[in-house]
Amino acid sequence: MKPTAGLPIARFLQTLEIVARTGKHLSYSWNSLFSQPIDAAWVRNLEQDPGCAERLEAFVSRFGRMQDTMADKLFPRWLLALAETPGSQIETLNRAERLGVLSSTEQWLEARNLSNRLVHEYITEPEKFAEDLALAKEYSLLLLDTYNRLRQDAIERMGQEAESLPEALTLPRPG
Repeated sequence: MKPTAGLPIARFLQTLEIVARTGKHLSYSWNSLFSQPIDAAWVRNLEQDPGCAERLEAFVSRFGRMQDTMADKLFPRWLLALAETPGSQIETLNRAERLGVLSSTEQWLEARNLSNRLVHEYITEPEKFAEDLALAKEYSLLLLDTYNRLRQDAIERMGQEAESLPEALTLPRPG
């Protein structure tokens, strides 16, 4: 079967839709989790508060999933839709930064390392975990903003109609 020019764009748009849904859920979890102050005492109390632990787990999972899907699938498919060849993940991230859809490759990589730490640390290091959650709160905004930039890029660079795309994500307001 001969590849068509529209296939890379279609795959990008399908992945953009998946990321939009994940982003909506991440935003919901962000608002739910960060509606209260989080510190080491809060982390230590998670064993006694299963509801809070569940909100935390949802946030951490959605944070990691959104970042993984964007880095592993969305960015490479975006470049293919632009008729570019994606390279390694770092090359793809650097290209996304140069093209203006990613504000900082360095921050993205820091968020990636943070995502890995969030899965493993809170049981043994509540102080460090509380600090990492504060970082994740901010890096979530980076993920949501990057989705919005990619969506806008699809309108401007690919000529997609805004109405045919998943909606822009509303960024939670840091409090």
